[in-house]
Amino acid sequence: MTPGRSMAALGAPALAGIRRLTALDTVRARIAMAVDLGLLKPGERLPPSAEIAKALDVGEITARRALISLCEEGVLERRRGRAGGTLVAERPAAGRVREIEAYQAAAGEVHRLIDQRLVLECGIAHLAAANIGQGLLDELRSLVAAMEDAPSWAEFHTSDERFHLLLAQATGLRSAADQYGAVVRELYGYYLPYPLKYLRESNREHAELVAALAAREALKAAEVARRHVEILHRTMFVGLLP
Repeated sequence: MTPGRSMAALGAPALAGIRRLTALDTVRARIAMAVDLGLLKPGERLPPSAEIAKALDVGEITARRALISLCEEGVLERRRGRAGGTLVAERPAAGRVREIEAYQAAAGEVHRLIDQRLVLECGIAHLAAANIGQGLLDELRSLVAAMEDAPSWAEFHTSDERFHLLLAQATGLRSAADQYGAVVRELYGYYLPYPLKYLRESNREHAELVAALAAREALKAAEVARRHVEILHRTMFVGLLP
């Protein structure tokens, strides 16, 4: 994509619609859509608001307000006591959160961002295999371990973002890392809470990629990166919508 076309894509109506949402709206929409799509199940406990805020890149007060409003609308519920917290309602109300419509309308833009990330990440993995140092390899391994032990989707997501930005840094090319980082952060704005079972499967590819980097197998690293990103067309909400 040429720079002019890239800028045009960022100004597309669907993306502009997302950008008009407040931070509170985006948290409400992403959690409510995850409930509507069955990614968050009835009775499932949500992580603490501080973890949700970090994962969704908002302030903790904003995350807390979003959870309270979703409880008021019947999507979530608040339980007291030792086993309490904020949980998905046993019979969550559907269709109450209108902000979801802006995300649904952005499906075309999400597919374009996935394609941009696919091209960039394959090249980055190939270059990283030739240039990565032991320090970054150790950091990537630590993040894989952290994701394997993550108790919630929120903590997993925080480590996942760090993993991919470090991968770009391993190329040694500042401009490539900056360009890739911009696309990844744009795409992460559309990510929803996901079941840990799915996230653990994704983490196996992280481990496979680190092994390829350690062995300096550039083609293998690029192939793992291709599989890891290409599947997003089916597993992100754009592939799950009716």
